Amino acid sequence: MALSEIFFLVIVLYLLYRFFVNFLIPVARTTRQVREQFRNMQDPGNNPGGPFQRSYTNTGRPEEQPQTKKTESRASSNTMGEYIDFEEVK
Repeated sequence: MALSEIFFLVIVLYLLYRFFVNFLIPVARTTRQVREQFRNMQDPGNNPGGPFQRSYTNTGRPEEQPQTKKTESRASSNTMGEYIDFEEVK
């Protein structure tokens, strides 16, 4: 084999390696994770009632859920303030 053929072969193998490591493997992992998430969402055994399940009292009305501190902290962490509608002055 000539030196130029070996050099060309090394470049081709390197490009194939980069293609597999940087493209195919992450795509395969992401596809597997998305499939697992869909499977978990559709499986009634793991998620009874789904994400929008309401709990009802004996009266048949939905219970009021107390607000968590997470929503309160998100509202108070707004550093930009209120939105003020801008009107152009002519």
